[in-house]
Amino acid sequence: MSQSGILADSTTALADVESLTGDSGGAVFPDSAKNIDILGGTGLTTAGTTNTITINQDGLVLGTGQTVGAVTDDVISFDAGAVAGAYAIQASVVGFDSSTTAGTVYRLNNGVRTTGAATTATGSTDVQINEEAALATADADIIVSGNNIIVRVTGVAGLTLEWKARLQYTFIS
Repeated sequence: MSQSGILADSTTALADVESLTGDSGGAVFPDSAKNIDILGGTGLTTAGTTNTITINQDGLVLGTGQTVGAVTDDVISFDAGAVAGAYAIQASVVGFDSSTTAGTVYRLNNGVRTTGAATTATGSTDVQINEEAALATADADIIVSGNNIIVRVTGVAGLTLEWKARLQYTFIS
């Protein structure tokens, strides 16, 4: 349970939370203890500290990066955790070079198994590529190192690429 605000009994220069309104369902008002709870649902988790509530989509990792020249960058790297199991991994990666205004898009699929201490790719990454000619030597892949699952990109000589990646996973133990 997360608290979005605690109402004060007296009027101050700071405004109290009187209600919250979401995308649908109408306004939500404090209960008798002056709390408004924000709870996770299917595929969502919430965590609150001080005056911040963070809402996360389970199984989703986002990352950004930059390559200057034909170098690699790990735009996403996350720990597979201490529980042995298997991951189904799907990643979307997009790269853009502002000097040539060229773009590239990768759809990556792979499986990863972890012992809880080390990961192993269950096969080669399946890759769907849509790229412009100026970025033909760029690349993206799902790799593993230690107990980490990594989305690694490779840039193009003489170009500065900005990268963004979205990785979704399903885990079973």
